[in-house]
Amino acid sequence: MQCQEMVELVTAYLEDALDFDTRTRFEKHLRRCDGCSDYLEQLRITVQTVGTLDDDELDPVFRARLLKAFAETAGSW
Repeated sequence: MQCQEMVELVTAYLEDALDFDTRTRFEKHLRRCDGCSDYLEQLRITVQTVGTLDDDELDPVFRARLLKAFAETAGSW
């Protein structure tokens, strides 16, 4: 598995939605690639942190900027 494929599958991995073979290849890649392992851990922390916020806790302008930044980051992989 290449890093690009890992990035495309990371959400499905976190949601436990990968089939056995794909999950096995995904986890094998993580064992070999420190960059992707770090990316996965950062994403887990981000999801956990954002999940603790109520919708009304985020300023609408900041929320829009944050969503734009996520979209741009995802597009760069």
